[in-house]
Amino acid sequence: MTAIRLLLADDDALVRAGLVLMLGGTPDIEVVGEAADGTEVVPLVERHRPDVVLMDIRMPRMDGLTATEQLRRRPDPPEVVVLTTFNTDDHLLRALRVGAAGFLLKDTPPAEIIAAVRRVAAGDPILSPVVIRQLIARVVDEEADARRTAGRDRLAALSGRELDVAMAVARGWSNSEIAKELHLGVPTVKAHVSRILAKLSLNNRVQIALLARDAGVTS
Repeated sequence: MTAIRLLLADDDALVRAGLVLMLGGTPDIEVVGEAADGTEVVPLVERHRPDVVLMDIRMPRMDGLTATEQLRRRPDPPEVVVLTTFNTDDHLLRALRVGAAGFLLKDTPPAEIIAAVRRVAAGDPILSPVVIRQLIARVVDEEADARRTAGRDRLAALSGRELDVAMAVARGWSNSEIAKELHLGVPTVKAHVSRILAKLSLNNRVQIALLARDAGVTS
């Protein structure tokens, strides 16, 4: 069985020594080089041709994300697992966007780090459970923001009075309740509701309520 060739990139010599001790004792993983800075990564990759690079984020002169981006632009690049103490959304998303195949926190148990290296070398991306939950939360937030923006853009097509009626519909009020609150006749309210449905390409009052909720304008 051919061993997985691994390059370590971390500016902390103690961290590198610990990783070498942990990973070097694994029969199917061979640590072929160590980089103390992002600028050293590309030359070491050219020299040692690793299958996987275990990459720290915060390093002097060139950070690990920039080094990852440079590597992934090259022909036949190694896979990169970002290993860091930082788990912010920006770091996570940038790491994934520049081509990292994995993102693990440094407090990840050794067995999981070893498993991640193996999986990435086999072509399977890997994220720690904490990172997966964080990414899902970020996506959900972004989808909610997108729905809010789209909803408000659609509601902008309504006149002021139509918007008042739409908000009342979203609160679950009947036509008679809306008429009383807005000092309108019931036929006028019905006419407004019909125009709202037509303008927004909706089918019923429930859809008006859902759109208002997406837009974040209901109380």
